Amino acid sequence: MRIAFIGFGEAGRAFAASLRNRNLSISAYDVQFGGPDDAAFRVAAHERNVKLADSAEAAVADADWVFSAVTAADSLEAARSVSEVLKPGQVYFDINSVSAGRKKETAALLGPSGATYVDVAVMAPVDSRGHQTPLLVAGPVEGEIAAGLSRLGFGFELVGKEIGGATAIKMVRSLFVKGLEAITVQALLAADAAGCFDNVYASLSGSYPKLGWPEFPTYNFERVTRHGLRRAAEMRECAASMKELGFPAGFALADAIADLQQEIGSLGIRLDPGDDLTDALATVGRMRAAASSS
Repeated sequence: MRIAFIGFGEAGRAFAASLRNRNLSISAYDVQFGGPDDAAFRVAAHERNVKLADSAEAAVADADWVFSAVTAADSLEAARSVSEVLKPGQVYFDINSVSAGRKKETAALLGPSGATYVDVAVMAPVDSRGHQTPLLVAGPVEGEIAAGLSRLGFGFELVGKEIGGATAIKMVRSLFVKGLEAITVQALLAADAAGCFDNVYASLSGSYPKLGWPEFPTYNFERVTRHGLRRAAEMRECAASMKELGFPAGFALADAIADLQQEIGSLGIRLDPGDDLTDALATVGRMRAAASSS
């Protein structure tokens, strides 16, 4: 069986690594091939027994299954880049974190190719479990496709036949998850700046003890600093989802969450979940001050 990845970043690499020993031929293409990180791509491909292609078209030409794993902003363009070479019998799994409207638009774009389009939502970090990460799947996947997913050990759940059904679940959930991260980071940074951190921390930890303190806020700081840029892109799509659903306030909320994730993620800090909360606050505060003065 031949599998191709359009996008060979975190998700593509994680899936390829966990699929490595399943007697598959795996190819990949990323728009960043040939750039500053080309050597890292080649090392990652060698470690996973993945053949790097010179173009998206070459990567998918002979593939049975194609996984689109690019940034949210590039999901439609990734599909457009292979729309002329996909053919009946191929399956296009769109695992990108985008709105239901975007996935329906992508499915319509690929419709004339005859390839089967599948909406996939990745519901947890992929780094440890790869393709066995919990996935929600929507579209025409009963029968042979579902059997293939099971045979290869994908951690998937069918949630319906309508394209957009899987990603809608993720987008609504992400509003809560990424929003909780953002409000935690923003509230504690503001408390520190106002000189009332101890009072605010004591009040929050006393009111919500089951969240787990200080593990809960330090984990959120790690998530936002390390993955804020990618989360910001996802939250822009969440904002689009809120708009599609008719929630203008939800759109503004998701957009504000994206702004916070973008701001902190762009600082280039790489905290660890076990870091001291006070140190995390100081590091982020110092980097924000430096960024604002530059």
